[in-house]
Amino acid sequence: MLAMRYGLTLPADYDMEIIRRRVATRGHLLDAWEGLGLKAYLVRERGVHGSPVNEYAPFYLWHTVAGMNRFLWEGPFQGIVDDFGRPSVRQWSGLACAAGVAAHSPARGAVLRLRRVPDGGLLADFMAETTRETERLAAEDGAVLAASAVDAGRWEVIHFSLWDSHLPKADGDTYEVLHLSAPGRDRLPG
Repeated sequence: MLAMRYGLTLPADYDMEIIRRRVATRGHLLDAWEGLGLKAYLVRERGVHGSPVNEYAPFYLWHTVAGMNRFLWEGPFQGIVDDFGRPSVRQWSGLACAAGVAAHSPARGAVLRLRRVPDGGLLADFMAETTRETERLAAEDGAVLAASAVDAGRWEVIHFSLWDSHLPKADGDTYEVLHLSAPGRDRLPG
């Protein structure tokens, strides 16, 4: 499993309805994308639920590199580049993914949290702790899915969780889910 994310921080006075319409008309394009586990179309608006910015920040879990590469080099990503410029695309190696207790509910909210892999100690112990944190999040009331992944170049872990409410029960940056494309969600590793 690979995690991927890019964020488009938009001007403070940006009309976020433009992003909402964009997702409403184009979100379905990845509903059957080969190699994609899921894509969460995430937004946060300045002043809503404590957000300091307007941001469009899609998050992906891929179960094949080929699917990710087709998306980036031959697929809909070109639309982002054409409309907003070329954002920095972050990638992480998957550590854990767990269906939540509300796995069959629609995802309304999401949380992203980055944290540094601490210096010292055994890496295996930290990764085991990260996996337990993923499982703990998935067991929370309202959790639809939880995942974690690591960027060993920056020694950083990302925690991603989907929730059946706009007010998730996890620490981190909170987003609204506008659409969820999940053609290969059942093929994501546990």
